[in-house]
Amino acid sequence: MPRAILCLLDSFGIGGAPDAADFGDAGADTLGHIAQACADGRGDIEGTRKGMLYLPNLDGLGLGAAAELSTGTVPPGLSNTPLGGRWGVGREVSIGKDTPSGHWEIAGVPVPFAWGYFPNENPAFPLELLEKIYEAAGIEGSLANTHASGTQVIEDFGEESIRTGKPIFYTSVDSVFQIAAHEDHFGLENLYALCETVFRFTAPLRVGRVIARPFLGEDVKNFKRTGNRRDFAIDPPEDTVLDRLKSADRQVYAIGKVSDIYATRGITHKIKASGNMVLFDRTLEAMDMATDGALIFTNFVDFDTEFGHRRDPGGYADALEQFDRRLPELIAKLRDDDLLVVTADHGNDPTWPGTDHTREQVPILLFSRSLDKGSIGLRPVLSDIGETIAHWLGIAPGKHGTSAL
Repeated sequence: MPRAILCLLDSFGIGGAPDAADFGDAGADTLGHIAQACADGRGDIEGTRKGMLYLPNLDGLGLGAAAELSTGTVPPGLSNTPLGGRWGVGREVSIGKDTPSGHWEIAGVPVPFAWGYFPNENPAFPLELLEKIYEAAGIEGSLANTHASGTQVIEDFGEESIRTGKPIFYTSVDSVFQIAAHEDHFGLENLYALCETVFRFTAPLRVGRVIARPFLGEDVKNFKRTGNRRDFAIDPPEDTVLDRLKSADRQVYAIGKVSDIYATRGITHKIKASGNMVLFDRTLEAMDMATDGALIFTNFVDFDTEFGHRRDPGGYADALEQFDRRLPELIAKLRDDDLLVVTADHGNDPTWPGTDHTREQVPILLFSRSLDKGSIGLRPVLSDIGETIAHWLGIAPGKHGTSAL
């Protein structure tokens, strides 16, 4: 019986979303602009990478061809002549360009409602909400309470948080309430408990996630976020392909932040890891353990958190090239009837103004030794990805997409 390995390159958009202007993102193109930055020398990193974007393995699976279908242009350094597999473009129909919307839709459930957001003003959180949180959590107050970058807000308020014991509250244009606190001084379990308390108040507002953002270090010079992030998320409104697989007694390996995004639903094996290369290691290990009919689902989060939000095209290019160099390891482990799926949930153009996600189409790259090469075209809903996996693994189809195979 076949298995499926789903590698989600968090934020790896390929431009061209027809409704991008509605989000202020007309012209955004994560892959295209990274490739152009590399061609112009703006993607060079001394001692690390230099020159044109080099992704021979992803390109061989159809990445350049998918980008051309999405935007009409092949990015510098790529080609429109795939060597194998099926390739195409995914278009999101959910209202948001956030993480849960993209992930849920990929798993067969487009988001049918508008998320709740906090305004870009100071304070961003209503005083009434803050007072409820303080009383329920037994804390005396919070810091920041604003829209902010996750790394910058720790630099700005980390020392004060250690000194006062107050957590750092912040948000973004996504439907999210984030809480940063020191793992030792505030306590990791205390941070998780606080997030659970906040989630009780934000879930009725349809705020998608409360995210624990622990950090270490004793002053602004050495603060660093740790791998103990945890997302407290609203449940998907319907069963996803993960739920359907679990109900069919199949294994579902969730690697990285995947389990949190689906509120642990549909998961049989949860594997936490931090850093793209460690996530890749865990994926290979899961392939050694997974039985017939299993799904292995990994979110490679560094593309988004470390390079997209931080507007670092060179770092993003380097991370892509690292992933590409290891892709042959994964392909070598595939059984003849296994299916590899490489895709993304949204864009995060590191050359774009601001620090937030960008509304883009995403690549869909499918590879199996039992699959001939060819195009799957432009898929009108990301749920086609989940339905392709369902079809490949032999379970009943869902309601919101169709298999590309």
